[in-house]
Formats: sequence, C-alpha cells, structure tokens
Amino acid sequence: MKDLIINQLKESLVELDYYDTDLQISISTPKNKEFGDLSSNVALLLSKRLNKNPLEIAGDIKNKLDGSDLFKDINIAGPGFLNFNLNPDSITNELKEIINLNDEYGKNNTLKDQKVLVEFVSANPTGPLTVGHGRGAILGDTLSNIFQWNGANVDREYYYNNAGRQMRVLGESVRARYLEIQKENYEFPEGGYEGEYIYDIANDLSKEFGNTLIDNDTIFKETAEKSIFKNITNTLDRIHISFDSFFNENTLYENKDIYTVIDQLREKGLVYDKDNATWFHGTKVGRENDRVLIKSTGEPTYRLPDMAYHVKKIERGYDLCVDIFGADHMDAYPDVIEVVKQLGHDASKIKVVIHQFISILNQGKQVKMSTRKATFITLDELIDEVGSDVVRYFFIMRGVNSHLNFDLEIAKEKSEKNPIFYIQYAYARIMTILSKNDLAIENYNLSLLNQEDEIKLIYKLIEFKELVVKISKDMEPQILATYLLELASMFHKYYAKNRVISDNEELSKSRLVFIQSISIVIKNGLKILGISAPKKM
Repeated sequence: MKDLIINQLKESLVELDYYDTDLQISISTPKNKEFGDLSSNVALLLSKRLNKNPLEIAGDIKNKLDGSDLFKDINIAGPGFLNFNLNPDSITNELKEIINLNDEYGKNNTLKDQKVLVEFVSANPTGPLTVGHGRGAILGDTLSNIFQWNGANVDREYYYNNAGRQMRVLGESVRARYLEIQKENYEFPEGGYEGEYIYDIANDLSKEFGNTLIDNDTIFKETAEKSIFKNITNTLDRIHISFDSFFNENTLYENKDIYTVIDQLREKGLVYDKDNATWFHGTKVGRENDRVLIKSTGEPTYRLPDMAYHVKKIERGYDLCVDIFGADHMDAYPDVIEVVKQLGHDASKIKVVIHQFISILNQGKQVKMSTRKATFITLDELIDEVGSDVVRYFFIMRGVNSHLNFDLEIAKEKSEKNPIFYIQYAYARIMTILSKNDLAIENYNLSLLNQEDEIKLIYKLIEFKELVVKISKDMEPQILATYLLELASMFHKYYAKNRVISDNEELSKSRLVFIQSISIVIKNGLKILGISAPKKM
C-alpha cells in the first residue's frame, strides 16, 4: 500500500514539476489514528529545495491527489504533513490480487535480468558442519530466495580449500587414529582434529583395508576429505540447501590466478618485498595497514587467494556478488575489496554480509564449543533435536549484527512460546477452516470487511510485497521472520474475537476470502525462509 501511495505522489510531483530524482519519499503510520491511516513529510522535504512554504506545497499535492480512488480524504496537518485516510474499497480490493496471484504473490521484476552470485557456507572439508556454519548457510540460502523473488538469476556457490596445512593435519589425525586401531605406535599431530568423526573414518579404513595402510600416507587425507564432504552435503540437504557450483581454491593456484594478482598489483606499485615476504601496500591506498600476501616461506596468506577469487567473480559477469561471512572475517574482507577496486574492477558489485556468532543455550546455560577439541554441536545434532523448520527460523530471526542465542527449551516448545510453531499453527488453523467449509466463495462483497482489526490485517498483508523488495536491498531477512510472527499474532487475536463462518452468508464468504489471503501470504513468506507450511498440526 505504501508503494501505491509513493507512486501516486511521484506522479503528482512530476506533473507539478516538483519532482527530484534524489528525493526520498517516505510513508509512515501515525501513532495517533486521528491523523489518518498513513502520512508523508514530502512537502517539508521539498520546501528548502523549492524555496517555498511547505503548506503551499502540501496544498498543491493534495489538489493533484484529490481525484484518486485510493484515498477517502487527504488533510494537511502541522507545518505541512500530508495525512491520508484510505478508501476502504481500494484496500480490500488488494485481497483480490493476493487470491488471483496465489503462489506468485510477492514476486516482482525489480532485479530482472540481474545475475547474482551468493557465496555461503564455504567450510573447508575438515569436519562436520557446526551450528556456527548453520547460521551463514541459512542466511545465504534465504537471501538467495529473496533475490529470486525479485526476479534475479541467482547462483549459489560454495568456496572451499582442500589443500594446505589444515587438510594435512586432518590426514595426519586420521592416520594416527588408524594406527591406534591397528595397535601400532603413533604420534597425534599438534593441533590435530579430535572428533568422533575422525575415529569413524579411521575405523572404516581399518575395516576395508586391515593393516595394509600402515605405510600409506596419502589415502588418509583423500578419504577424510571425501567422507566429510559427503557428510556436509547430506547435512545441507536436511535443511533444504543445494548449490549450483563448488569452487575449489586450489584452482586459483593451478591457473596462476594468485600470481596474476601479484603481478598486476606490482605494476601499480601496490606490492613490495620486505623480510623475504611480499606485501600489499595497503596504506598507500587508504588502508590502515600493509598486509603480507606471500610469506617468507613462499606460502600465500589466505587474503591472496580471496583477492584472486573475487576478481574471478567479477570477471564471470555477475552484477552482484554477495558474500556471507562470520564475524571472524571482519578484518580481512576490506583488503580484498580494495584490491579488486585497485585492479580496475567495479568493487561496488561486491556486498558483504557479516553475521555474528551463535550460542546454544540448554536450560539457560551456554553450551561450550570448540572445533579442535570436538566439543561442538554439529548442525546435524541440532536438526535431530528440534527439526529443520525450527533451525531455519531460529537462525534467521535475529539481525545479522546481533549475537544469536539459540534456546533449546523454547525451540522444542509446541506452543506460542515457539515463534515458528505459532506461525505454522496460524496457517494450519486457516487451512482447517477452509477445508471444512462448503460455501461457494463467489460474488463476495469485500466492503463488508470494515472492522478496524480487519483493515489493519489487510494493511499488514499488503506490506508483504514491499518487504520482499526491501530485504533485497537491505539484506536483512530477519525482517520477514518478524513480519510473519506479527501477522500470525494478528490473525490469532482476530480469530479469537470473530467468527469466520456465521449465519450471515455474505459476511462468511468475505471472511473466507480474507483468511485465505492471510494463508497465502504466510505460505509464501515461509517458502522464502525455506520452511514448510503444514496444513495440519
């Protein structure tokens, strides 16, 4: 509804020759209902630009809008606020669009023909996915859905590295456990992986090959990588996440892409050698520090392949490249983006979403987690405990900048204390009502939906389309999670006070259309979040 008003305001401003492309027209909801349904301060914003009294500007705009069917009346208040009382018919007619579009309601072409790459999870195959990986996984998948609902062509990509010290230590850890099973002398590597999954891999090798691998150093890493990646993809399947491509960091070495970056930076005077290491001259281009790109040992630091990878992303023709990173990447990505910019690429195409860490609470106490010591909770274990729908909702319900406390007790609740249960129950309740009704819902009169709580609910439904567009720009999908909870709460309260089916057949038909519209929006919102909409609970 706000979008409709903004569009009509723009049209009137263009006709009045008041419109400026830099003008940010906003619509707000007055705290006091007496001031109207919605309000705008656009006349005040234009006053300085036009050097004109805001009351006069507001009067000109009002005169242009007075003939619109959208408004019951428009009044000017205070120093020049435009207050709108909406025509109830124009509001209720929006329900027809929801019913007609059904599964398509909320989809738009804002990002039509845009190629979007979303990189997320990107965990190296050194162990099962933890709850920490889960937040980034669900955030990336939900944003991918949002971009698709806005008309974009989206590719989901998983970036990983199966080389380097971490993988070497992984192989050595498996070998040590294998030797232990074979009752041979072994030395567990410093900083090795101690999880039960290491024993499982070693035990499988022992069963298949017996003691024939004692002198074989290569099979342990290869087997561990294959086993762990299979586990990772199985876990992602359980929360309905799949990828269009897997990008191996090793290809950046094989194709010499990392050395191309070094050569190009050196040509621009942005690389220098010091202490037998190769440095990025970050301070020369406004960064706080210079960074080592290649160590004195000849081994690249993790920043260098990241720089080469992001250059390749741009070269692959994407209009938008979204990175989903944990807070531990906060310090590194600005250097990567700066290098992409210095190499002549449009770095504005890269958007980085940093999410904070997650804590698991059990009976009010935080569960301590350590990846190396294997005292972590795997994502699989959490799914086993509460189900994929709960995991997806809880991981997305807080802003990315907020630390997330995942309360197991609340997550297991089958009551209104559990937000996703409360939302799904609203949908199931509506579907039960619709399935039991035998009224022929045709020739309905939506003007009968004139109660204040009905009008407020319709306002809420209309917000959905605007929300889908807003999230694609702000990249804050928790807004949708909150919206669905608010919508479900409004419906439950409405249902507690009003009978949908009554002796008044005309009103019953209108209310059936009304609640069907609510179910469609809940279902579509849950679909974006990757959560099921059960018809019975």
